[in-house]
Amino acid sequence: MDRNSAIGLTLIAGLLLAYFYWFAPKPQEAPKVPTATEQRIAATDSSAVVVKGEPEVSDSVLNATYGDLSAAMKGTDATTTVETGDLRIVFANRGGIIRELELKKFKTYSQQPLLLVQPLSTAFNLSTQYQGREIDLYTLYYQPAQKKEGDTTVLSFTATLGNGASLAHVYKIPDLGHEIQYQVISKGFDKLLGTDQLTFRWADAVRPLEKDLADTRKNTTVTYHSQAEGFDELSPAGTGTENEKIATTVNWVAIKRKFFLSSIIAKETPFTTGEVQTAVNEADSSLVKQANIQLTIPKKALADGKANFKFYFGPNDYQVIGKVTDDFAKNVYLGWRPVYWINKFVIFPVFHFLTVYIGNYGLIIIILVILLKMVLFPLSYRSYLSMAKMKVLKPELDEIKERVGDDMAKVQQEQMKLYSQVGVNPISGCVPVLLQMPILFAMFYLFPASIELRQEHFLWAEDLSTYDSIVQLPFAIPFGVGNHISLFTLIMTISTLIYTWQNNQMSSVQGPMKSMSYVMPLIFFFFLNSFSAGLTFYYFVSNLVTFAQQAVIKRFVDEDKIRAIMEENRKKNAANGGTGKKSKFMSKLEEAMKAGEEARRKADEEKKKKKS
Repeated sequence: MDRNSAIGLTLIAGLLLAYFYWFAPKPQEAPKVPTATEQRIAATDSSAVVVKGEPEVSDSVLNATYGDLSAAMKGTDATTTVETGDLRIVFANRGGIIRELELKKFKTYSQQPLLLVQPLSTAFNLSTQYQGREIDLYTLYYQPAQKKEGDTTVLSFTATLGNGASLAHVYKIPDLGHEIQYQVISKGFDKLLGTDQLTFRWADAVRPLEKDLADTRKNTTVTYHSQAEGFDELSPAGTGTENEKIATTVNWVAIKRKFFLSSIIAKETPFTTGEVQTAVNEADSSLVKQANIQLTIPKKALADGKANFKFYFGPNDYQVIGKVTDDFAKNVYLGWRPVYWINKFVIFPVFHFLTVYIGNYGLIIIILVILLKMVLFPLSYRSYLSMAKMKVLKPELDEIKERVGDDMAKVQQEQMKLYSQVGVNPISGCVPVLLQMPILFAMFYLFPASIELRQEHFLWAEDLSTYDSIVQLPFAIPFGVGNHISLFTLIMTISTLIYTWQNNQMSSVQGPMKSMSYVMPLIFFFFLNSFSAGLTFYYFVSNLVTFAQQAVIKRFVDEDKIRAIMEENRKKNAANGGTGKKSKFMSKLEEAMKAGEEARRKADEEKKKKKS
């Protein structure tokens, strides 16, 4: 591509960006919020457990049935609200549990309050054996008491039982942050239990919070950390029921949404066993997944005053959750090694450094592209230089194909001989490209997982964490495209096709391989159309910067000089016997080609013998 073409492409891209900035289609109208009745029906259909009041019974029946617990079996429902800088939490005196929890600094895609706990979708259960029957301690009535200790609100719910025994749930909520300390305190109550454990259950009918339901489902699961296996999770991509029984001690369990976490963490005594489950009904668009957690708490922890836990309700933010507990940061998947190392030690620090000083995330992505391209410039230069050498050799390579014909093995041998004569390594251009691939993959994992991009507007995209939709289709296109067209993905694909055409002008590749090079960008269009707009915008800007780099490099790469050096190498090698000094790689490549040719020749001879 010459300078005029590069300038033209840049102007076209600029016009596109300007057009859709001023004439962008209006964001879609926020979806209708379900009524309370509709939510209740959805909650019932999704098997969410909702605690309901007991039928009215007499005191004598309660005393005969529940003994020391009878005083806590009756009461009046009431709530206590605690509001901090980050959370609004509603506690119920029946059960002493969190009834509703809102993240104040976040909204749903439809700009509604973002609730991670709500009565119609979330249920907690803490059951044990008492007088030969199973009883849920979260159905008892407790007396609330609230006080302030420095910057922490302490809220306790206490049930006074017979014989001087009592049971209390104590919460400590700091003025800032998303962690809630939780302790179950027994004074003689543990001695009344007929079992050596308590069972904690958490059922959550996970509701949609984001734009793309399909993508949300693929990123919603239950994660956990066991003493034996470390971090693990149920398959997020499962389309049915996923279930796992954990036979070893469990340190924490989390209900993981794409950008948010709801978790319980054992602080002193780990849970002895656990079972986690997710289920999805793809026909129900009001529900992402049903998540169920069951954990066992040893009675000894209750008796020893070590039933200490911690809830985390907050963003799945890599910069925040690493401080919560061991391996909690793995809830943000940054790719496989070495991609993980690149993201953790290179991309993430640079990305978050830029967010401190720049508020526009589109501009941050552009700067990130430029910085990475500057660092990788030596590799890009070597790759372009290798392509320039191949361009100079292209007439001779084409002549070999015409002279030899369809014998591909012979063509390859003649080409290798030519490379050796002129001192060119045909693989040298691939090595710089391969070294840049981890960066490409790092971005593939970084942008979809970055909560920083959530609901960040740029140009026509109202949310860089999900796809930008300029055209809504009345039907769905298969293979991942969906019922929309993403403009960022479209212009990325066009720029990639232009880049491929430009490289093919300098390459000796012909036939199916050349055609395949044009097919791959189209495949990526299908694959990336529903991905993060931030990701496809990054790839598009990366292509534009590559065009600019190649235009600059071309000014410093003299093809006549390259041709002269090759001719000089050819003369020297001819004087030394016809071929130049071969690298180990070239020698092994020739040996492999000769071995392949020998194997093919023997196979042909065997076929002839069988026919005769």
